[in-house]
Amino acid sequence: MVEVRNTEQEYRRLRVRVVVALLFVLACFATLGARLWFLQIHRHADFLAQAEDNRISLVPSPPTRGTIVDRKGIVLAENVSAYTLELAPNHIADLDATIEALSTIVDISARDKRRFRRLRADWKHFDTIPLKTRLTEEEVARLAAQRFMFPGVEIKARQFRTYPLGKTATHVLGYIGRLSPADVRRIDANGQSANYAGTTHIGKIGLELSYEDVLHGEAGADEVEVSAGGRIVRRLSRQPPVPGGNLVLSIDITMQRLVETWFGEERGALVAIEPATGEVLSFVSMPTFDPNLFVDGIDTASWKALNDDPDTPLLNRPLRGTYPPGSTYKPFMALAVLATRTRTPGEMIWDPGYFKLGRHRFRDSHAGGRGWVDMRKAIVLSSDTYFYKAAYDMGVDAIHDYMVPWGFGQLTGIDLTNETRGILPSSDWKMRRYKQRWLPGETPSVGIGQGYNAFTILQLAHATATLANGGVSISPRLVREIEDPLTGARRPVEPADTHRIPIDPAHLRLVHEAMAEVNVRGTGRIAFKGAEYVAAGKTGTAQVIGIRQNEKYDEEAIAKRHRDHSLYMVFAPAENPKIALAVIIENGGFGAAAAAPLARKVIDYYLLGKLPPDTDPAILLTPLEEAEIDDTPPEPVLDEDDMPPILPPGAGAPQRPAPAPGPARPAREPVGPIGARPEASRGRS
Repeated sequence: MVEVRNTEQEYRRLRVRVVVALLFVLACFATLGARLWFLQIHRHADFLAQAEDNRISLVPSPPTRGTIVDRKGIVLAENVSAYTLELAPNHIADLDATIEALSTIVDISARDKRRFRRLRADWKHFDTIPLKTRLTEEEVARLAAQRFMFPGVEIKARQFRTYPLGKTATHVLGYIGRLSPADVRRIDANGQSANYAGTTHIGKIGLELSYEDVLHGEAGADEVEVSAGGRIVRRLSRQPPVPGGNLVLSIDITMQRLVETWFGEERGALVAIEPATGEVLSFVSMPTFDPNLFVDGIDTASWKALNDDPDTPLLNRPLRGTYPPGSTYKPFMALAVLATRTRTPGEMIWDPGYFKLGRHRFRDSHAGGRGWVDMRKAIVLSSDTYFYKAAYDMGVDAIHDYMVPWGFGQLTGIDLTNETRGILPSSDWKMRRYKQRWLPGETPSVGIGQGYNAFTILQLAHATATLANGGVSISPRLVREIEDPLTGARRPVEPADTHRIPIDPAHLRLVHEAMAEVNVRGTGRIAFKGAEYVAAGKTGTAQVIGIRQNEKYDEEAIAKRHRDHSLYMVFAPAENPKIALAVIIENGGFGAAAAAPLARKVIDYYLLGKLPPDTDPAILLTPLEEAEIDDTPPEPVLDEDDMPPILPPGAGAPQRPAPAPGPARPAREPVGPIGARPEASRGRS
């Protein structure tokens, strides 16, 4: 059978297929065209921006941190350039493998790896993260030769903070350290994230922290073209960073180094101030430490050694250490007594060697007493009995109110953060602190700088400078000027506060003259024998542990750390003060035996350029020939029982009455309320 083909039907079927295929092709091209229009025209701006972002990158340019110099221009903190091995995690597929491969080229320690992991987890602001800092020239050469093998690996030149004088003035300068998460949060909260882009370090303590805004500067940025591997091809534009301001300190760093050397192995603090300006000349806290340990992150062993050291080198003693002022408080108490008319200058009391209140005796440092004493003699010979009774008659609240303007128990306003206020006791203070009322038996010991009194050496030095300045109080400051690094122009730093304390000129003159006599015939006479100037000072000895009423204080029989603190405050020359200072030597004993001789060295150097004969020339930052060597032989240890009697001009010695019955050695005064406990503190000069 022959099949007859329907040609017309086949043609129609073919035509339908062709039309369908054509429509399908047209639909595909239409879809492609629509997508092409969407991408090339509608999203053109967006994709152009993304392409530019991939091709062009903004690299933050951190500013150069400002330098710190002393009053004579000696550099105390500066920046040094060094190369750093850094990784860009976004351009590295396998970080761990890359780090291990780099370890075969340069020495990458476990500490470097731990720091890298910590920085990667904490920081989100930077395009690269340091892996190894301060590369040697040999390491840089090896890395540069094989860098092509490591996409995302960069060798960058960075500046590192260094403190060329090491441990000198560490508690003044402070140090910088790597940004912590807390630092980053604080920067974000202050809206300074952009200014800290690319910055890896920030001030942690001291002036580095207090003047962070000045020292840091303003960040810049480089617009660069990068390859697919993340390497910079060329720089397109640059917004240069603005370097941080330089700090010019009031510190005399040569004197600072000398004082730190003179402390030797002793613990303590010294603050010297120029009374007329409030500028701090020396700010010593001993022992100290090397701030360079903290710049790149301190190692565990060094950190443990500093923290576990019983001498607490990390403690800023002038700023945060509080101590009872001892008899250095008496010149201020004398002014308070006169201002409140509790005593007149010539009014005399009998000093049998103790002050009796009820059944308790407050012991004097001089067991036999001073006989008849007025205010002048009480200051010169440091009569505890006189000030016990005067304080009791005056009352603790009147003492508190008079001492507030002098800065005791107050913030001085110095340009350092975290200053301690200390304790200036009052009845309200005790009620707030202990929920207890003030007892009369707690007042006498306050009058000799014991009891609840606890002040910083900075406060004592500030009050001494105010006393030397005739009652004009100027907040102490460490930064003298701020220098613009671009123009060299200097802007002076003004004190935070200045006020005048109303003082009767006659009262002021009496206290000044009595303090000058302290160094001629009183407790400071040995330390200042032969001085070429007149210095007005006051020794002090602050009790560390309580002594029972009938117990004798034997310095040799107790542990070194339980012995009394040695204090001294002084200004010189007395008629036109150029320097005022306060010093404490912890557990140093009698104030005239330890603290006063150290103060004499400081004043001799500052006023006369004299140095002790055993001075090591290596510690001087000025030529040795500028300083005169003092070859005066050392004086014997002070025995205050040999001090001659002192009476006011024209006054005769009244007939001495029979002493009140009592033990051969008067009891020491109680530390707390009468009858509260058997221990008793004692006053010593």
